Amino acid sequence: MPLTFLANASEGAAEPNIFQQLGINYGGLIAQILIFCIVYFVLSKYAFGPVTAILEERRKRIIDGEDNLKKIKSDLETANAQAGEIRAKAETDASRIVKEATDAAGAVGEAKRQQAIAEAAQIVAKSREASQLERERLLADLKNEFGRLVIDTTSKVTGKVLTGDDHNRISQEALAQIAL
Repeated sequence: MPLTFLANASEGAAEPNIFQQLGINYGGLIAQILIFCIVYFVLSKYAFGPVTAILEERRKRIIDGEDNLKKIKSDLETANAQAGEIRAKAETDASRIVKEATDAAGAVGEAKRQQAIAEAAQIVAKSREASQLERERLLADLKNEFGRLVIDTTSKVTGKVLTGDDHNRISQEALAQIAL
């Protein structure tokens, strides 16, 4: 059959013959073309348009999502850098505060040590003063007792009763000899 078609075409056969041989009907062909155009118009208006719009919207959201992802990554890198800077600053501040606290503790410790030394010196001075007062009191008691013993001894040796003036004079002489 193809040979016939080629033979007919080369002989200048009429068009209706070729279409008839192919089984094509003009009225059916025009109706099919018209139905195809109507279906294409309806699909493009009610199906292709909304589907294309949905696909375009999804494409835009994907692009926006990728842009947001890039922005989030850059923000995260910036935040990590800032966190590192803040951490370094905090470590520096903490070191400074520890050093200041150590210095302050040393100064307070030195002040307390100086205060303790001063208090110890005061205690030593007070105890020396108390010791000196006690020594003087004991020396005065000893002088009185020595004077009394001298008077008693003198009155026993001399065998005479001594008067108040004799007591004072003998006490003064005995104390003068002890003080030397």
